Amino acid sequence: MGKVRLSLLAGAGALALTGAFAKVDQAQAQTVEGPSVNWKLSVWGKRRAFTEGMEHVASELDKRTGGKFKLKLYYGGQLSKPKENLDGISLNAFEAAMFCGSYHPGKNAPLTVLDLPFLPVGDFEVQRKMHDAVFSHPASIEALAKWNATLYISNLLPLYEYMGRGEAPKGVEDFEGKRLRALGGMGEAARKIGATTLTMPSSETYTALQRGTVDAIGLPNTYAFAAFKLDEVADWVTTNMKLGTVTCPTVFNTKAYEKLPEQYKTLLDELKDGAYETLKTKYAEQDEKNYANWKKGGKLKLVEIPSDQMKEFRKIAGEPVWKAWVEQYKDTLPAQELLDLVLEASGVNR
Repeated sequence: MGKVRLSLLAGAGALALTGAFAKVDQAQAQTVEGPSVNWKLSVWGKRRAFTEGMEHVASELDKRTGGKFKLKLYYGGQLSKPKENLDGISLNAFEAAMFCGSYHPGKNAPLTVLDLPFLPVGDFEVQRKMHDAVFSHPASIEALAKWNATLYISNLLPLYEYMGRGEAPKGVEDFEGKRLRALGGMGEAARKIGATTLTMPSSETYTALQRGTVDAIGLPNTYAFAAFKLDEVADWVTTNMKLGTVTCPTVFNTKAYEKLPEQYKTLLDELKDGAYETLKTKYAEQDEKNYANWKKGGKLKLVEIPSDQMKEFRKIAGEPVWKAWVEQYKDTLPAQELLDLVLEASGVNR
């Protein structure tokens, strides 16, 4: 019995040792060897749900390369103003940047198809498919190549709502005459109901609303309202307009990207899924937290626009705005093809 026991113990020990070696081998297999690389990523505002996808990428790059590949996010416009991030990429001022297409549509016209109002976004995964389809189109790649930029991921944003000061709207007609921060195609939609629109980076929205430069701010619900502290100065927020969203990708400086060894490029590709999953999780967490805080605080009125009015709004500011976008760009872009790609990726049959 003693010999049997010793044999069993020895066997167990061998298995444990084998398991330990397996874990070591697995860890070593996950380590990507390569040269030391230090990249800077330019972004505006502070760390928030929107930036967590790239924070995940930065963290994993550090872990998976044993600290050899460092990617640091520089917040608050330290490296560049939001509307000048593409210029900075073009001038080789930094290796990566985030930007929003609607800040300067002339620099990235193909991407603006994703900024059209009332697109059938569906859920997060559908939204990713729509953005991936546009990002991989030759027209998009060519447009960004002019700025020495290589598209990486879209920092997918939730659908937009309005948050404002003063008397809360009861219906769509109450937006007539209002001054709204509304980007891209959502701005065109707002003008169809008689509003005046302004374009400004999200980092400037707090001051604009506080000083009365605008009556309401359009931003991704709900994380952005809280991230930029608009809920501290606002009186109301809409909850069911689902206006659309804008495309705000992370791009790499093409020259810097091309200098990377192939194993680093492969690793960056592998980290995309984790970045998107992080974004999805963080947005959901913020929604739950923010709605709970707003309801508990009682100061902010949650406004639901009547469904029949929203149906009519989508009718006059959905497809008509899509068609106007195609007409605007048909001579310079494969505009209809890009729109068809988006709708096909959404899974909606027309």
